Amino acid sequence: MGIAIRIDETIYNAAKKTASAEYRSIPNQIEYWATIGKCALDNPDLPIEFIKDVLIAKNTDRSLAEPFEFEGKSD
Repeated sequence: MGIAIRIDETIYNAAKKTASAEYRSIPNQIEYWATIGKCALDNPDLPIEFIKDVLIAKNTDRSLAEPFEFEGKSD
């Protein structure tokens, strides 16, 4: 369920441009930015690119992954 909020027109227009380029809706783009921003504030020692990569990995379809098997010494 969504909640209507007021947002600055400058942020809205920036979200509109970026959302179109990244194939998101405007609300989803703003939610994405908010999620990254919250993670960055909660983890100031992590680079933004790392945070973005972690969020992408967290939401990736794991059914496409193949298990990695180590080859080497056996105990």
